[in-house]
Amino acid sequence: QVQLVESGGGSVQAGGSLRLSCAASARTYNNNPMGWFRQTPGKERQFVAITWTGDYTDYGDSVKGRFTISRDNAKNTIYLQMNSLKPEDTAVYYCAARPVGNMWRSPNYSYWGQGTQVTVSS
Repeated sequence: QVQLVESGGGSVQAGGSLRLSCAASARTYNNNPMGWFRQTPGKERQFVAITWTGDYTDYGDSVKGRFTISRDNAKNTIYLQMNSLKPEDTAVYYCAARPVGNMWRSPNYSYWGQGTQVTVSS
């Protein structure tokens, strides 16, 4: 069974930091690309960051230099360290796994976590 469980969201002032976690089942985590997306009301899910085999990573332009994705293979968990947060980072953040095709596009993911709210106030 595919399971993704996010945690770590919350409210913070601009300039602050938060760390999101996404714990996956072993089958979901093993050698699979995993990513973070975010969504605001009325908009499509936006690519935030991704990590895949070989510890490769990539980031959306709006978060480069501020966010860091990492993975702990012993815990089947990925993280998103978010620094220098801005009000425009406010969104529901989702963890996703096992894309088919283009890893940067949310429609190509079938497995999603429940989402965690991040609110950044000015």
